Amino acid sequence: MCGFVGFTNRIDNAQETLNKMMDRIVHRGPDSGGSFIDDGIALGFRRLSIIDLEGGSQPIFNEDKTKVLLFNGEIYNYQILREKLVAAGHQFTTHTDSEVLLHSYEEYGSSFVKELRGMFAFVIWDREKQELFGARDFFGIKPLYYSQMGESFLFGSEIKSFLDHPHFQKELNTTALENYLSFQYSPCAETFFKGVYKMPPAHYFLYKDGKMEMTRYWIPDFQAEEDKDLDYWVDEIEKTFDNSVEAHKISDVEVGSFLSSGVDSSYVACSANVDKTFTVGFDNGEKYNEISYAQELSEQIPVKNISHVITEEEFWGTFPKIQYHMDEPLADPAAAALFFVCKEASKYLKVVLSGEGADEIFGGYNVYKEPIDKRSYDKLPFWIRRAISKVAELLPAHRGLNFLVRRGKYLEERFIGNAYMFTEKERKKLLKIHTDAPSPAEVCRPFYNIVKDKDEVTKMQFLDLNMWMVGDILLKADKMSMANSLELRVPFLDKEVMKLAQRIPTKYRVNETNTKYAMRLAALRRMPKKWAGKKKLGFPVPTRVWLKQDKYYQLVKEKFTGEVANTYFDTDRLVKLLDQHKEGKADNSRKIWTVYTFLVWYDQYFAETK
Repeated sequence: MCGFVGFTNRIDNAQETLNKMMDRIVHRGPDSGGSFIDDGIALGFRRLSIIDLEGGSQPIFNEDKTKVLLFNGEIYNYQILREKLVAAGHQFTTHTDSEVLLHSYEEYGSSFVKELRGMFAFVIWDREKQELFGARDFFGIKPLYYSQMGESFLFGSEIKSFLDHPHFQKELNTTALENYLSFQYSPCAETFFKGVYKMPPAHYFLYKDGKMEMTRYWIPDFQAEEDKDLDYWVDEIEKTFDNSVEAHKISDVEVGSFLSSGVDSSYVACSANVDKTFTVGFDNGEKYNEISYAQELSEQIPVKNISHVITEEEFWGTFPKIQYHMDEPLADPAAAALFFVCKEASKYLKVVLSGEGADEIFGGYNVYKEPIDKRSYDKLPFWIRRAISKVAELLPAHRGLNFLVRRGKYLEERFIGNAYMFTEKERKKLLKIHTDAPSPAEVCRPFYNIVKDKDEVTKMQFLDLNMWMVGDILLKADKMSMANSLELRVPFLDKEVMKLAQRIPTKYRVNETNTKYAMRLAALRRMPKKWAGKKKLGFPVPTRVWLKQDKYYQLVKEKFTGEVANTYFDTDRLVKLLDQHKEGKADNSRKIWTVYTFLVWYDQYFAETK
């Protein structure tokens, strides 16, 4: 696991600039660094040594040194690919998975990306053609950013590395801010930094003479096979997941596993046969502390469990650092919890397995039951439910009213992912600034259009696979692990597992009483029902409790009434949200946290001293 930076166009101080850019991401690769500067290109690399500890430094060249590679990630089928390349006459100088990419590009061109199994972001510079080829993995596990600033094309693993380039112009993208207020993450290609873009998952690009061509090489394709029974799918899940876990354990260093009380991480830990598991929790009651569940399961596996209780002071004190490492604001409180469990694991090893992705591909979120949970209310004509929904939207927020609002809307209107913070109307009232941000429904529409003939559960999964998982789940997984120089691997997000999951009928994914139905039955073969059947909790963080305490209420209020907040927001509305929550009139914790997170992030990147 590593990080890389680079830019086209010659500048007078290319090596000095490159060194500064590499230093910005030293946390991604503290073991070693390497650089290459040539006519038209500057490439920098930071390495966290995992495979071929002695010989895997980058940049890596092909035989005649006409092509040079920077790579971040792991290729789990590299040994099979290597054998074919050696048979075709290619000569390898290392034993790394990295070099396989370079020779595969020589042999097969861009099409080789579809054959890879793993997580990756990489670029290959062709010195003869003066062109740059790059790609991002199937699911978006590893990040890749790019920006055209004047005559310079910048690219790298983290946006913060661009700040040191003399051609980079730092400007807040206010359109991203308005979108963020609804999604709690940045959902579009252009980031919070104007002119900086995220490379989409499952895409490759070719950059030459100032022009960039991008191609999607893979897309999830749900085609349910209704002729097979439940036992068949449970058997297939067990077999396929075992294979994925074994592949994800390939390493020249020790591999551990995260472990919460949920079925996903428990299934990974019970299947991986590791020596250590890692857990964190909060000292705010059992609801916010899963350590006892993790310790109990660890004793049964058996495996050593290492845990840490996060204090309030740790959480709030570290939060600015967390947002700096995130590059863009992410208002998912679980990101902070993930930072601390990564920090704990990094004291013992370099690689951990984690359970991200199971919910999206096997149907695990509780909200997926909504289309199946048909109540008598749904028997009312839609136009009546629509009218009731319109009236309910005008009333103060309440759990029962939210049901009426949602049941009077089409799926494509009401579901934008697992977070829906501020509606379009709410965010426009809250913001002082005007932007041309599209509505949440417009942002999601391209993905809904691809699966318009599918059932509602599949539509929700497909949207989450392409948006929520990439923008929230995998963003925090990469940034929080690499902030602690730790490689995080996700065996559920394997293309072979996905090939299987997209064939499973909806009824074996989600039903009226269960989510991840078939997967839970597979997990039950490895663990007691207490874990295999546990309801989805996420990573509970006691922000709603803390925001009612005077200490943290005052801390947030100071942000909400400060100069930055006053520039972008109606601060009276912000304080009203905060006061209503403290007084117990409404649970506004997630909305408060969304705005507070942005303000903390803004201080990291746009305060005058930065």
